[in-house]
Amino acid sequence: MTIRTKSENVYIASCCVIPGGVNSPVRSFKEVGILPMVVKSGKGDTIWDIDGNPFIDYCMSWGALMLGHAEDSIVEKVIEQMRNGSSFGITTEIEGKFAEKITSLIPGMDKIRFVSSGTEATMSAIRLARGYTGKNTILKFNGNYHGHVDSLLVQAGSGVALLSQASSLGVPQEALRHTVSLPYNNVELIRSFIQGRDDLAAVLLEPIAANMGVVPATQEFITMLREETEKKGILLIFDEVITGFRLAKGGAQEYYGIMPDLTTLGKIIGGGLPVGAYGGRSEIMDMLAPIGPVYQAGTLSGNPLAMAAGIAMLTMMKDTPDFYSELERKAAILEAGIRKNLAESEVKGVINRVGSMMTLFFTDESQVTSLDEAMKSDTEKYAAFFKMTLESGIYIAPSQFECLFISFVHTDKEIEYTLAANLKALKQLR
Repeated sequence: MTIRTKSENVYIASCCVIPGGVNSPVRSFKEVGILPMVVKSGKGDTIWDIDGNPFIDYCMSWGALMLGHAEDSIVEKVIEQMRNGSSFGITTEIEGKFAEKITSLIPGMDKIRFVSSGTEATMSAIRLARGYTGKNTILKFNGNYHGHVDSLLVQAGSGVALLSQASSLGVPQEALRHTVSLPYNNVELIRSFIQGRDDLAAVLLEPIAANMGVVPATQEFITMLREETEKKGILLIFDEVITGFRLAKGGAQEYYGIMPDLTTLGKIIGGGLPVGAYGGRSEIMDMLAPIGPVYQAGTLSGNPLAMAAGIAMLTMMKDTPDFYSELERKAAILEAGIRKNLAESEVKGVINRVGSMMTLFFTDESQVTSLDEAMKSDTEKYAAFFKMTLESGIYIAPSQFECLFISFVHTDKEIEYTLAANLKALKQLR
């Protein structure tokens, strides 16, 4: 039994001054029913809790750390920038350099605006879409998460009902008036809906959903969205806060061969520091103040520490031979091994993987392509599986409806160990 006495004491003390003891709900480990981890440090693909216990990390700050924890080149650049100042609220040269690097890699992104989080990026992109089109309604999809913006914390009712219910108290019904949420990957339903509406400013989606577990959009679905939105002058927004630079240098839009009008980014582009961004065609982006009438601002937007970390991260990714093929190779080994373990243990499950992102759903379903199918997963079984995995010194997401992320620094030896621990846990589940 792993001893976590210090973690317990720190968590209890935090509960006195922080609601629930955490600053983001999933960190509470509530879904898996155990004491939360209190981490002290990380290096490469390993984290250590405050009790000194090591864990191979397959969460990687929710996918942000493609180069692992405390990557030397990133640390050096952040320290160098810190010596020159951490924040000015004034334009710096490094913002433009980072913008040039990102826009050179993502298709169709002529200009970019930096913000401080993925939530802020999505919120701002929606405002920009409304300002550009002169329309108000946003279409999103069930199970797609776009941050805790009031108008996006919503799931639709059955069928094509337009009366939506918020996923959180504190969100007034009026805030949902211009948001419609419909089933993900339902081609004909969504095609018919778009064709029948004249008030849509934008269609917003995660090309690969990552907050109901990994659930990719089908090529047919995403191609249909591009075709139908172009016909009616509706902006197509890709939320690539998780997928941006994880699947390919050009993100999910390179992966699918579909170019959206706007793209939101976050997590990965900060190299481990807080940052978000949104960008697209010049004529859309030029609607932003100070040259246009759509307002968005932030003191820490383009924060030089995050810009320095991001440039170091993208430079290393770009200059490393076979970066994405190596991620794919490692992820494929892990996926194949888990599939073999499921068969040997006779535990029912579905594995969804796209590139270096994957989820093992404990379900009797033959596939998981939507929120409804994902929600049929056995969360109690996942909680038991999580506890056994943690005891083996492996950290995965403390929720059935999140992702497992492979980083460039995970080694074949550690993947082999992970698969052995995975088989042991699955046999115990059976």
